[in-house]
Amino acid sequence: MIDTLVKSNVLKGGEFIIKESAAEGTFIPEDINEEQNMARQMVRDFAKEAGEKAHKLEYQVELMEKAGELGLLGCHIPEEYGGMLLDANANTFISEELGRMGGGFATTIAAHCGIGMLPILYFGTEELKLKYLPKLASGEWKAAYCLTEPGSGSDALAAKTRADLDPASGGQHYLLSGQKMWISNAGFADMFIVFAQIDGDKFTGFIVERNLPGILLGAEEQKMGIKGSSTRQVFFENVKVPAGNVLGQIGKGHLIAFNALNIGRFKLGLMCMGGCKKGIATSVKYANERIQFGQPIASFGAIKHKLAEQTIRNFALESACYRISDLLEDKKNTLVEAGNNYADATLKAAEEYAIECAIIKVYGSEVTDYVVDEVVQIHGGNGFSEEFTAARAYRDARINRIYEGTNEINRMLMVSQLLKRAMKGQVDMVGPAWEVQKELASMPSFEGVTGSYAEEKKALKDFKKIILMTAGAAVKMQMEGQLDIKEEQEIVMNIADMMIDVFVAESLLLRVERLAEMPAKAHSQEVYEAMLKVFFNDASARVTKNATDAISSFAEGDLLKTFLMGVKRFSKYPPMNVKNARRLVADTLIEANDYCF
Repeated sequence: MIDTLVKSNVLKGGEFIIKESAAEGTFIPEDINEEQNMARQMVRDFAKEAGEKAHKLEYQVELMEKAGELGLLGCHIPEEYGGMLLDANANTFISEELGRMGGGFATTIAAHCGIGMLPILYFGTEELKLKYLPKLASGEWKAAYCLTEPGSGSDALAAKTRADLDPASGGQHYLLSGQKMWISNAGFADMFIVFAQIDGDKFTGFIVERNLPGILLGAEEQKMGIKGSSTRQVFFENVKVPAGNVLGQIGKGHLIAFNALNIGRFKLGLMCMGGCKKGIATSVKYANERIQFGQPIASFGAIKHKLAEQTIRNFALESACYRISDLLEDKKNTLVEAGNNYADATLKAAEEYAIECAIIKVYGSEVTDYVVDEVVQIHGGNGFSEEFTAARAYRDARINRIYEGTNEINRMLMVSQLLKRAMKGQVDMVGPAWEVQKELASMPSFEGVTGSYAEEKKALKDFKKIILMTAGAAVKMQMEGQLDIKEEQEIVMNIADMMIDVFVAESLLLRVERLAEMPAKAHSQEVYEAMLKVFFNDASARVTKNATDAISSFAEGDLLKTFLMGVKRFSKYPPMNVKNARRLVADTLIEANDYCF
């Protein structure tokens, strides 16, 4: 049961639930080399130079064109289509640095590079790729993605926009009519990726140029945050779209929409991580400057707790981000070596790790919300004032839990994808789940654990056992007709939250293990271990609660008692002095007067 130790970068999507990963072969941010750091500094300089322009709508086009000149819009596009192709890890730190710029421009560039360009790379014909991608990679053209409608948000396939063959065109054109809303970049986009129903029931993607007659734009939306980004409604009235601009197969538009969103979710998590680093730096600098009762507020335990918790959560997020980045890169390279072209390989890699991409979107957006909330709190009354940046960061962050699929939708996607893969035999959950059931019926072992990070490794195994026990019991009851998991979304949310904690905790552990082997690192190993232990301490409590809530929702009587005893048996991470551990992390930040990890 969960005894097979494998290199982290050979896991299939979702397999982290049933297999242990070895630190060896796991990419961590500290592996970034000198050449990559130079590229990273270039992006950081661009972000710094942009300054307040990044938050103002009137500068978005200028900044996009500058990003195009620097090659930042095409670093995920092959050279034959005008790009400057970099590996997934390089694209990860580029997205991270762009995330430091804040919600306005971060949204603009993410919409363009991700859901704006990837559908063409993944599903466009060679002719369409050669026609559009070079313009988009250079910044000459800007892209937008038109999926959401007034009556179809999360339920994207319920779209009402129609595309019907124009009888006068001899099958050469479609007439596109409908309404899209919440369209990022709509105010200045030269091209739209549009989803419509051919003949009323064949959900299909199109490339639609902005200059075609019949396209009208609504006014700029007055939004809570990301005010620097353009967000408008787009109306199509008998727009004549060439039949050759269909993306992929007719009626298969859902494959385009959902697969483009996989990478979109991952990149959103990366940008959240970069934004968190900026928020934490803002927090510690203000805490060092603000004097109350004759001393900086950074010296107070309550503030140290906030600074440390911001940092621990983001350090764990970063660990998971680069782990996924390496999974995507390794899978893509394996597929290319097997004969797949670059576009197909990247598409299949993103599809393989759809669960992990959803995890990073949810966790990243929720860490960001925690960080910006504490930025405001550390600033006190000044955090509520528009004279400081805390208020804007707070507003900008809120959208992250909504777009690229709400966090609720993404949680359901994680669990449904995992169960679907289990049913198809792609991820063997049945055997490990049965082993957990047998373990519950046996006497517990009282042997102590030994070795480096033994308590954390044991706790991680036990977290996975709790998931297998909980999900396995729920599936068994569904098969017996006593439960319909699709109708029990609260249980699904509990399982998803446990999956998030397991993946992030394991990613953090693998990073700290790797750091222990590095003779030269930014801080003492004790600081990294403090973050690891605090995270595991808190994750243990969260996993216990989520499992208890889920099991109590579908089991009763002796069965409930048995499962709750199992939860108790598998949640014995030893108590620790979290106060001192957090203070060690906070003191490291305070001394650096910056985010220094």
